[in-house]
Amino acid sequence: MTRVAAVDCGTNSIRLLVADAHPETGELVDLDRRMKIVRLGQGVDRTGRLAPEALERTFAACREYAAAIKEHGAERVRFVATSASRDAENRDEFVGGILDILGVEPEVITGDQEAAYSFTGATKELGPSDGDSYLVVDIGGGSTEFVVGDDQVRAARSVDIGCVRLTERHLVRDGAVSDPPTEPEIAAIRADIEAALDQAEQTVPLREARTLVGLAGSVTTVAAIALGLTEYDSAAIHHSVIRYDQVQEITTRLLHATHAQRAAIPVMHPGRVDVIGAGALVLLAIMERTGAQEVVVSEHDILDGIAWAAATAG
Repeated sequence: MTRVAAVDCGTNSIRLLVADAHPETGELVDLDRRMKIVRLGQGVDRTGRLAPEALERTFAACREYAAAIKEHGAERVRFVATSASRDAENRDEFVGGILDILGVEPEVITGDQEAAYSFTGATKELGPSDGDSYLVVDIGGGSTEFVVGDDQVRAARSVDIGCVRLTERHLVRDGAVSDPPTEPEIAAIRADIEAALDQAEQTVPLREARTLVGLAGSVTTVAAIALGLTEYDSAAIHHSVIRYDQVQEITTRLLHATHAQRAAIPVMHPGRVDVIGAGALVLLAIMERTGAQEVVVSEHDILDGIAWAAATAG
């Protein structure tokens, strides 16, 4: 058994997992799992730089996480940074701040590495595929990862569509988010998604896998709404199966709702209110492209994959 700490720093959120890893049994026992929305990718698509206030929000969360890691006595710590920090001109400032706070240098990973971690985290506990393959889709803030595999990854691709990136690109005018989005704005988001799916399909056989597995906050939020939860319940969401018609109805409802209406949904995290419509539309478009009639929702994703990588490091 190895006690590990994994941090996944994405475009919209930063998450911590402290767990005991049992490589022989494939079991990962959670000790502490938490998430904060820090919007590190604020404005990156437009400016190419990490905003000072976004950096400070992220560093504040890391100071809290450092205390938790110390309290649990994690033997190994791994910090992975994804889309926003890959794109930023001033990522050295980000790297230096994390090193000062946590004592480890963040790994600014490639999209392919991100996809592989997501696949491991999502499928390890699903067991052998018995000859069938999984298509794992991780819909993040700045990018979406597609990976097809069975017992191991066969093909992976990361494309620059995510709930924050699409929202900032098409729904923000003069600092305010459209409330609700107009039909032309929704059509523009859809066009970006379809172009990105074309890119992904050049590398990943999106239509071949029998099981679609969906990861990250946009997917789990749609699942929570579909399940009719009155509060967010990770155990109920994990490995739930959501039908295409449910995703279609919820996506339409979210895209045509006002900010206040979305915020009033009991399971809606405040940090997702403005970006959930774009994230749900990415999921819907993927299901339409692949012909999937349902999606298996996983609460285990890249964060769990990072933890396994820490546990099995040489």
